[in-house]
Amino acid sequence: MTLKQTVCLFLCIYTTPILATETQADDLFTLSFEDLLEVHVDIASKTLETLASAPSTITVFNRKKIALLGVNNAFELMNFVPGMQSTRGDWVGAVPKDHARGVYLDSGNILVMINGERLNESSFGKASVYMPFIPVEVIDKVEFIRGPGSALYGSNAFLGVMNIITKSQDNELSVAVGNVGQASTAFSLSHQVNEQTHLFANGAYNSKSGERYPQGVKDPLQSIYLEAGLDIEKLAVRGRYNQVELNDFLNLGGYSEDNQHKSENAFISLSYDWLATDTSMFSSKVAYTQHQIQSAGLIAPVESLPQASYDSFIGPAWQTSDLTINLDASHEFDNGWLFNSGLEYSHAKQQQADVRTNYYDANSGAIIAADPFYQGGIVTIKEYAPFQQLQSTFETRSIYGQVKVPYSEQFSLFLGARFDDVKDIDSNLSPRIAAIYKPALAHTLKLQYGESFRTPVTNELYSNDDVTLGNPNLKSEYVKTTELVWRYEHQDWHINSVLFYNQLNEFINLVPLTADNTQFTFANQLDDTNRGLELDSMLRLNGDFSLEATYTQYFDTPMQPTFKRFASIIANYQYEQWLLSVNGVWRDEVNVQATPNTLSFKQPAYLLLGTVLSWQFSTSSQLSFKAHNVLNKHYNVFDPRMADGAVAGVGSEYSVHYQVKF
Repeated sequence: MTLKQTVCLFLCIYTTPILATETQADDLFTLSFEDLLEVHVDIASKTLETLASAPSTITVFNRKKIALLGVNNAFELMNFVPGMQSTRGDWVGAVPKDHARGVYLDSGNILVMINGERLNESSFGKASVYMPFIPVEVIDKVEFIRGPGSALYGSNAFLGVMNIITKSQDNELSVAVGNVGQASTAFSLSHQVNEQTHLFANGAYNSKSGERYPQGVKDPLQSIYLEAGLDIEKLAVRGRYNQVELNDFLNLGGYSEDNQHKSENAFISLSYDWLATDTSMFSSKVAYTQHQIQSAGLIAPVESLPQASYDSFIGPAWQTSDLTINLDASHEFDNGWLFNSGLEYSHAKQQQADVRTNYYDANSGAIIAADPFYQGGIVTIKEYAPFQQLQSTFETRSIYGQVKVPYSEQFSLFLGARFDDVKDIDSNLSPRIAAIYKPALAHTLKLQYGESFRTPVTNELYSNDDVTLGNPNLKSEYVKTTELVWRYEHQDWHINSVLFYNQLNEFINLVPLTADNTQFTFANQLDDTNRGLELDSMLRLNGDFSLEATYTQYFDTPMQPTFKRFASIIANYQYEQWLLSVNGVWRDEVNVQATPNTLSFKQPAYLLLGTVLSWQFSTSSQLSFKAHNVLNKHYNVFDPRMADGAVAGVGSEYSVHYQVKF
């Protein structure tokens, strides 16, 4: 059965009984300022809190705000979060690469979750390698922790946490077309079978042929996302499948029309609420995820290979799995104290570590770029000897606890810690403390301290190819973060300011092994401090116009050359059934001086403008026009492994979207 037939079957099954029932559509234009301020989050503490009362620095995007930004991929939301940016890098150029609080490395320093389930895995650590495109059409809300999160979530919750919450109560269908070959369709379905049983499903298909770049390549995309859920009283079953192809553009530092990258993810979980009362909760969950990639990038053009007639490509054909078992409990005492605790067992395994290449000598088991060993194209070599050590297992046992102490209506204290023991690697204790004080109704002060860590992954420990050589002696990297927060809330205005101080220790960095920067290894070589200021604000000038802005300023030079200052702005104006939203992302200059082994890189400051124009012509349907990089600004982002340091940014993209609710 084709994807198109599957979608049609889903629609026929679910919409037949629903279309006969009148439903209330979620009006895009009902922009409640109070709702944005009082939005509830549980990512920061596993207790229901508001942005003001949460013991972390939080940024939240609900579905209305996401629609007004005009983004296509969940990772693009980072550009509107203080302290975070998302750009493209050199490993696979179209895979998002994170910048977080002055740290720009490709090692998974932000934990990414879907509905509380981690996407970061054990081979690369970075969620976006295996799941680089998460369509916004299926998203209900995205929550960000800016800063440490290991006290609740363990490894990778290092400089931030991103939790994507998908739709489960909607019946809607959307289609879109645009320039550079953009085409997409998505659906969300929900059906209440009876009082005890609820079904839901989400699906999306996105594709584009991409724009043409001076290097002679495009940046095409093809993505499929399918998700389903079943709730029967206290039992919840969830399943998810995702496939993404990002070929052509840039892979392992080389541009080529023959570059390949395909990732697949399959997920299933089963959870049960054994106890659920007004004061107590006890639940269990078993989840299994399988990640797979097949990738190959240009590492040597034919003109540099005297004995070869074709370019040389190499890349991983890897598969990993994660089995996780969780027990979570909470209890609220008569005095208002709230205690959360949990146990977690995780078994992460790299099951496959093959190589993709177009040159291979079967007799020696080596990759030799010479005509006698040409394979006729890129093929998968099974049981490639230099990769076999990658097939390792990470077994982690964790325990966490947290208590919320509401001393008064004005003052609350959060105390918590998590202990993670990673077998044969190391163990880490991640404490946290947050004091929250409201000296007046409109003002909130927070003093927060937390520690986080990131365990090295198999690629850092055991890789062995023409690009990277692993270091089995690596230790976990960790960070100690102190934050001082002031939040002001008024009926028509709020502002949030954060001063943070990071102490970075045993940081794992990519270190060149060769003078020409063609091969690298990993080392715990960096101890550094990073301080900065993050601001975000929202102003409603009248019932029809609102303005939002963010600004980030680092006081110290970033560890890798990244943006030391950046900002965003969003302006929304409503007129009857029309809504216009204009947004901008501004980034300061990046200037990297030449060294004996690298060229200099300079990118002046630049501004990327986007816009969304929406017309709601009925209570259940709307038409939207979205534009990214309206002025077609040509810019590069820095990546240290590129010969010239430059990775090309995305040009203008325009699309028209139609959505109907039923």
